[in-house]
Amino acid sequence: MLLKTLGLFVVSAVAEIVGCFLAYLWLRKQGSAWLLLPAAFSLVLFVWLLTLHPAASGRVYAAYGGVYVATALVWLRVVDGVRLSALDWLGAGVALLGMLIIVAGWDSRN
Repeated sequence: MLLKTLGLFVVSAVAEIVGCFLAYLWLRKQGSAWLLLPAAFSLVLFVWLLTLHPAASGRVYAAYGGVYVATALVWLRVVDGVRLSALDWLGAGVALLGMLIIVAGWDSRN
């Protein structure tokens, strides 16, 4: 269950980041307004993916936050070309540990 949850969170994070990034390109980088169509689709996909988790929505959002932090840092490195510091990696690790702790309790509480 943990790997499936983690994978679903990563796909959700990528969908959210892509949707926001496309809107950013339109707003800040004078991109075409047509970017808003795939941005909207990506954000709808993100929301739908979050509904696939078995836990209460607040727990899902809290656990997802940890994966989002790590995924955003990988995006920063890969897409924006920014070199990550040791503290970036440490922060991502702490965030992922928080996600693991929250997800570990999903079976015992609803």
